[in-house]
Amino acid sequence: MAKSDDLPRTLVPAHRLCVAPMMTHTDRHFRYFLRLISRRTFLYTEMISIGALLHGKHERMLTFHPDEHPIAVQFGGSDPADLATCAAMAEAAGYDEINLNIGCPSDRVQAGRIGVCLMQEPETVAACVERIRATVRLPVTVKCRIGVDDQDDYPFLYRFVSTVKAAGCDCFIIHARKAWLQGLSPRQNRTVPPLDYAAVYRIKQDFPDLEIILNGGVTRMTDLEGHFRQVDGVMLGRAVCNNPYLLASADRVVFNDEHPVPDRVEVYRRYLSYVERGVAEGVALGRMLKNITGLFQGQPGARRFRSYLGEAMHRPDTDRSRLYEALTLIPDQ
Repeated sequence: MAKSDDLPRTLVPAHRLCVAPMMTHTDRHFRYFLRLISRRTFLYTEMISIGALLHGKHERMLTFHPDEHPIAVQFGGSDPADLATCAAMAEAAGYDEINLNIGCPSDRVQAGRIGVCLMQEPETVAACVERIRATVRLPVTVKCRIGVDDQDDYPFLYRFVSTVKAAGCDCFIIHARKAWLQGLSPRQNRTVPPLDYAAVYRIKQDFPDLEIILNGGVTRMTDLEGHFRQVDGVMLGRAVCNNPYLLASADRVVFNDEHPVPDRVEVYRRYLSYVERGVAEGVALGRMLKNITGLFQGQPGARRFRSYLGEAMHRPDTDRSRLYEALTLIPDQ
């Protein structure tokens, strides 16, 4: 897939602002929706298990719209050879980056030696990075936590980063919380362990040649400036799911791109054209609408808009006119 060549040149690093890979959220439909709001923010797929990719319909699993660039695919796995095979598939599909999930704490991924449990095996992660880099030309990045269970002191994080760096990884996205493998759900692991931004800042100080991206707890665009003084970039997560229009100012404020900022109604109308094409191709309406209901977050009528779409996406008689009627719930639209 050819990358768009109409974006103005900029010296701002591509990872300056990213949207986290989030299961059930950052599918190709939501990513396309976000791209209507921000042309520059770096996007990530949901985590794709290499087992599912190797034994499933990989063309469908790796499909994305050309407008989603820049975009990385995130893989979950621990076998270097299998990861390299999947990376070659992703490169052929046109992705801009391969990202390894070394941060997810769910029981399911632990059982498959995927996710944050691999922080306890930095040599394994290093072997995966090395094999992928030997197979594809794409950058390889790692998303991890600051620690696991009682292995949460700074030397543990330092050793992990140092070992994986030696294998050729030069970009780490670090969720500034440790993970508990037992006793906390994945949801609780996103909020209960305390944030420790200082640990991520220190990694950048100790490895100035690495690109360090901070993740965790950042909910406002006004939070970015302080982090940018310490690290190379910030990755937003649930805040974008709750309020996708949060990214509307990103291109100008973060990337120095003076492209006109689309308003919410324009974004919605453009996305409905995408929805119509998807329905014609057999895509379920609910899949395309489930993650966009927060578009008018904080605006008058937002709750009614969210409720209306939540009902409409499950009605068999929902058509173009019904979806456009949702705008009548927003005053002055």
